[in-house]
Amino acid sequence: MITLTSDFGLKDPYVAEMKGAILTINPKATIIDITHDVQKFNIRMGAFMLASAAPYFPKGTVHLAVVDPGVGTDRGAILVQTKQCFLVGPDNGVLMLAAQNMEIEHTYELANPKFMLLEVSSTFHGRDIFAPATAYLDMGMKPEEFGPELTNVVTPEFASLKSSNGTLTGEVLHVDGFGNIITNISRKEIAQAKTVNVKLQKFSLKLSLGKTYAQTKPQEAVALIGSHGFLEIALNRGSAAEKFQIAAEDNIEVTPS
Repeated sequence: MITLTSDFGLKDPYVAEMKGAILTINPKATIIDITHDVQKFNIRMGAFMLASAAPYFPKGTVHLAVVDPGVGTDRGAILVQTKQCFLVGPDNGVLMLAAQNMEIEHTYELANPKFMLLEVSSTFHGRDIFAPATAYLDMGMKPEEFGPELTNVVTPEFASLKSSNGTLTGEVLHVDGFGNIITNISRKEIAQAKTVNVKLQKFSLKLSLGKTYAQTKPQEAVALIGSHGFLEIALNRGSAAEKFQIAAEDNIEVTPS
């Protein structure tokens, strides 16, 4: 099984071209679209979408993610092997949130022209490099055949946390359609907490760590571990992002207690 995540949208033929490249090599491939509505060039959003969906696919699934503002530059092209799946895409951080959550085993450079299209465009590596790689992986090709193993890849700030004196400093990964503030702080970082002190750009909050959005009264805030496994700040029947004037990429400090 192969999944696709991109910022291409569906107006243009780009998604279809990638699928065509995959199916020409591997006609029996099952291709699932995660989303192609990632905000243009928004690597953080693409990483969140991929990390949210990838754990629910069968073991051995190949995930292709293309949010690639650096296409054609010297940024790398990589294949990440985890305990659960394979991830293919540009070395710009878009794969790392999902990769870390599923325990990285090996990372390889996509350097072997044998597993690319004969002509590689400098502006469409999704079709010419990444799509063929996913097709061959799905057919059982060994990942080490694609290129040399790498020990140093791009790990963006949104894939890491800072901890000092019991306070976690992270970022807002995503604001969903309900206005829930989804952070990059995972369940394991606050597993024993009953309350959390949260410092946003303009607000400081002390919130109970709940289990559902409806544990508070309408328009009251709650902190909880959402369905994606990350700490969320939510407003019952309202938009926490609007009320607390916060957006994706903003810093957040959380002190569990």
